[in-house]
Amino acid sequence: MGGGYVGIVSAELHFPESRSLKTKRRELKSVKTQLVQRFQVAVAEVDHHETWQRSRLTAACVARQHSDAMSILDTVERFLCSRGFEAVIVQRDVAKLSDWQA
Repeated sequence: MGGGYVGIVSAELHFPESRSLKTKRRELKSVKTQLVQRFQVAVAEVDHHETWQRSRLTAACVARQHSDAMSILDTVERFLCSRGFEAVIVQRDVAKLSDWQA
């Protein structure tokens, strides 16, 4: 069984210009939409929901090859770091699906 690979990248984001939850959520919605449309990853805000200048996003991808998953994560990381907020990559990992068999 081939199985493929799962890649995960998690980033702490700081929005220094944000002055409200509404502003942060608007920016996050745009970022999440772009990640899904441009890189075909699943993405969710996983922490700091009620903090108006912070957020933690986690994105996940599935790929046939380890190198493909790494490439997607590299692209997502570059995208996050190029935005108008501060991004610090907290965690990044690629795992083979066959390693998770029950």
